[in-house]
Amino acid sequence: MSASTQKQIYNSQAESEKRTYSVPEITEILQISRRKAYELCREDHFKTVRIGKSVRVSRKSFDE
Repeated sequence: MSASTQKQIYNSQAESEKRTYSVPEITEILQISRRKAYELCREDHFKTVRIGKSVRVSRKSFDE
């Protein structure tokens, strides 16, 4: 198995095991602006955690 194939498998597994999404990931998934994504987080549509200046969104709350 080539190194690139192993990396793709690892990345797929890591994505399926993620417990949180970043705001850029949410913007990509929902096809919305960064501003709108932060607005949704502030309005408590998702369970969020702030880590320094970063905002992480619970995958479970997002998927619901």
